[in-house]
Parts: sequence; C-alpha cells; structure tokens
Amino acid sequence: MTGPSFAHLLRLSDDTGLYEHADGPLPRREHGYCLDDVARGLVVLCRESELSAELVVLVERYLAFTTHAQADDGQFHNRLGPDRAWRDEPGLGDWWGRALWGLGTAAARCPVPWIRQAALTGFERSAHHRPPSVRSTSFAALGAAEVLSVVPGHALAAKLLGDVATYVGEPRPAAEWPWPEHRLYYANAVLPEALIAAGELLEDPQIRDDGLRLLGWLLTVESLEVHLSPTPAGGWRVGERRPAFDQQPIEVAALADACARAHQVTGDLRWQAGVRRAVAWFDGDNDLGVPMRDVETGGGYDGLTPNGPNRNQGAESTLALISTLQHGRTLLGSTG
Repeated sequence: MTGPSFAHLLRLSDDTGLYEHADGPLPRREHGYCLDDVARGLVVLCRESELSAELVVLVERYLAFTTHAQADDGQFHNRLGPDRAWRDEPGLGDWWGRALWGLGTAAARCPVPWIRQAALTGFERSAHHRPPSVRSTSFAALGAAEVLSVVPGHALAAKLLGDVATYVGEPRPAAEWPWPEHRLYYANAVLPEALIAAGELLEDPQIRDDGLRLLGWLLTVESLEVHLSPTPAGGWRVGERRPAFDQQPIEVAALADACARAHQVTGDLRWQAGVRRAVAWFDGDNDLGVPMRDVETGGGYDGLTPNGPNRNQGAESTLALISTLQHGRTLLGSTG
C-alpha cells in the first residue's frame, strides 16, 4: 500500500533545509527557512517505517538544521535567511517545542541508528527548559512521549511530560466551554493530545480522561454536521460566526494527530471517524466543497479562504497534508 507523496517536500528542500514559502508549487527562496517547518519535517519523515535513500538524506539534513539552530543553553533559533544567516536570537517559542517534538520522534522512530542517537542527544540538551507558552510546552511534550515510549526510564522526558498537565490545566466545569483557554487559537488539538499522552505513559487515568474530554468537545465544535469546519486563523469562541475563514491545514493536522493518539489509547471508533474527517477535509469535504491539495504535485494548499483555496503550497500546509494522510493510511487504509 502506498502512502502520502513526499515529492513536494523534496521540491521545497535543498542541501540546507526546507523553504518556508511557495508561489504555487515553486519554492520562494528569498524567504529562507524556519525551524518550525524543519522540525515538522522530522516528525513526518521519521513516522515512516521505511525510508528511501533520498528521504534518509532529507532526514539527515533536517536533523543537521535543527542541531545547528540549537544554542549552547538549549534554546533555538527559528529563522534562517537565504544567505544562511540567522535572523533572530535563540528563544523558547513554538519552534523550541516543535524542535523537541521532531528530535524526540527521530530518537524513537527513525530507522537509522546513528540518527536516533544524535536526535536523543539534541533532545536531552534542551528538555530542561519550561517556556511560558502552553503550545510550545505541549509540542515538546509530544517529543517527550516519543522518547519515553522507547526509553521508559528517561527522567528528563518523564519530567517534561509530567509537567504538561499543569500548563494545560483541567477542563472548565461549563459543558458549553470546557476548554482551558478563553478562546481557541491554533493547533488547538495539541493540548488534549499532550494530556492523553501524559496520562497514558505516566499511568494517570485522570489526566488521560481530561484530554479525551477536551478532544471530544473540540472535535464537536470544529465540525459542522459530518465535515470539519476548523478554527480560523483569527481564532474562535462560542457565539462567533461559523463557518469562519481563513482555515489553516495545521489545525486539521493537529486534530488528526490527536484523534489518532486517542484511538491508539482507547480503540474507540469515534476517534477513527475524526481522522476520516481530517483526510476528507483535504479531499474537499469542507465548508466550500473544494480540494485542499494538489494531487499532481503532492503539495497542500496554504489555507481555505472565503473565496476558495490559497493555492500556494508552502511547507507548513504540505507537512500538514502528509501528516494527516499518514494517519489515514494507518487507521483507514487510505492512500496519498
């Protein structure tokens, strides 16, 4: 059975990293690279149980980019210009969390032994930090979960995963808004996914069940009837207009990630249905009934606007497509 296409990911990549933006399917080299995307690339590539020689080279380049972005104190740069010079100072934003997610996934799953070891060393260099952002911490917790799944006694990973529940908080008592934030923002499903992972791996049923409750509510409010209508780029809360735009593929991919984990933990077919909705969103079962991917190039469209797709095929949207199709292949038997 075939899986998602990596053709467009290869098109966006060079010997340094992964170009962030595209004009249609063509890389916009003048905008350079960002660690956010490279780390996402590590995640999706290392989820593959078999990698071609071409994709192993891509993993090596993405890992080299990630470790090059890592400062001595464990913080990370995010933006590298086309001149190969950093455009920012090291920090603990979302890119830090995604870097740890990528490194943890590579350490746990990459079929190449030396890459697993190098990725684990990189993870350990940064896992002691605790940034203020709940999303950054949640992304990092997913990396910690990967490490802990293969090294059960890994103290740094266990501590990071154990701390994520404090960051996310408990569900609110109000049934119409149990979400721990006043508003939905972006990549929302990473919060309940981090709780589900923490509860399962640390054997804390309450934390796991809190995550499942939040994910169930999120899947409901991000659906209209039986198709996804995800939170737009500007965020959303109950009472605001629906459907709302611009919708971002990253929101759909995060929901697919979380539903896949919930299904793995519980076996409940409800979560399989969530993955099915995410795959279908890319195939056109969305608020406008239009495909959100280019089957010919393998790229994902950058967003769903009120007037249709933004047909630029940048790194974030393409990786969101690949990630979602990976879950579809595993749970639904769908192909790319």
